[in-house]
Amino acid sequence: MAKQTVAIIGLGYVGLPLACLCARRNFKVYGFDIDEAIVKATNSGKSHIADASLVKNVKALKGKIIATTDAQKAISNADVVVVCVPTPIDENKLPDLKPLESACRSIAQHLHKGQLIIIESTIYPGTVREIVKPILEKSGLISEKDFYLAHCPERIDPGNKKWVLESIPRVLGGLGGKGTKIAEKFYNSILKSEILVLSSIECAEAVKVVENTFRDVNIAFVNELAKSFDRLGIDVLEVIKGASTKPFGYMPFYPGPGVGGHCISVDPYYLIERAKQKGFEHEFLMLARKINDSMAGHVVLLAESALQKSDKTLQNSNIALLGLAYKANVDDMRESPALHILQLLKSKGASPKIFDPHIMEKSNCASIDAAIKNADCIILATHHKEFVSALTAQKLKSMGVKAVIDARNCLDKSAITAKGIIYKGIGH
Repeated sequence: MAKQTVAIIGLGYVGLPLACLCARRNFKVYGFDIDEAIVKATNSGKSHIADASLVKNVKALKGKIIATTDAQKAISNADVVVVCVPTPIDENKLPDLKPLESACRSIAQHLHKGQLIIIESTIYPGTVREIVKPILEKSGLISEKDFYLAHCPERIDPGNKKWVLESIPRVLGGLGGKGTKIAEKFYNSILKSEILVLSSIECAEAVKVVENTFRDVNIAFVNELAKSFDRLGIDVLEVIKGASTKPFGYMPFYPGPGVGGHCISVDPYYLIERAKQKGFEHEFLMLARKINDSMAGHVVLLAESALQKSDKTLQNSNIALLGLAYKANVDDMRESPALHILQLLKSKGASPKIFDPHIMEKSNCASIDAAIKNADCIILATHHKEFVSALTAQKLKSMGVKAVIDARNCLDKSAITAKGIIYKGIGH
């Protein structure tokens, strides 16, 4: 396997780490992307993603990953082609498979006998059999006779230093037995983790959407509890801490301003739509989506409530929004709750000062101090380590901050309120 050539289609948050891993395992690696800037950066040994591990690996592997915008160059030379393109939702929250279909059309033009095609992009059950396979077979080659098809849903957690790509267990499914065995051999050659082969490709396709829908539902549960417990005068964090002492039958999830990233806020819609095509309505999953999408509005209502105590409104207040990324210590804004909060603030006439140390190009302040100085209200939307360490009660007091909306429940509530500053968390 290590002597073979791998083509990675899409050099984003999934494809670039995978290309690095394959190169480290001594495969010859081609990386195809339609973005010329990404291709140029990769060939120069520079990661376009601000992740410390990726920055180090892309630099060290300069010349070992051949990035290109030429699909023929990448695909025609490859024994294994791994598709890692985005699978987003459209403005109607319906699965958008256009990037995947486009990638498959490019592969079909240069497909040759014996190739293994693996889809890592998140898809709904039936996608490979009903959409990918027909597109590839337009090449004149037949799946499981001339080439092989498998699905191994990506699993990666940007910024996680414990669970890195090669150590995360994976699941795998193929259209046929031979292709599945070849795909299993490929992943065994690059990963250190367990690979669970499932009975069908549809089961493998369902795994990723179930994983992230599980998280979405449970986050929605605690977000609804947070709203309820606000009315009841109960601290939801204390309740979660108490429930967590039970050593079985309970798993803690925590409230926040909503969910973001390309997975949890997107994948449930893939399951919802696929089930709808087959005549089933996922009412529970739709409710979870509605609850989590409502949290940005809840954060803004908390800000308005805090400002009312000083007879102020969003329009005539000095507001600071801290954080634009969807999770701590990364530069990824995809589906970030912070963006929804920002949109709502602007729609209500606010002109917030914005600062994210990981996304300076979208910030309108150069520092934390510049953002929070004399703020009537600060909204902490992302719990970057820079914010958690800097936003002490003493710091907030010295900067003249009047109110804090801690949408991540990560600051010292007692110390902040002791300084006479209004504090509002999510159910805390």
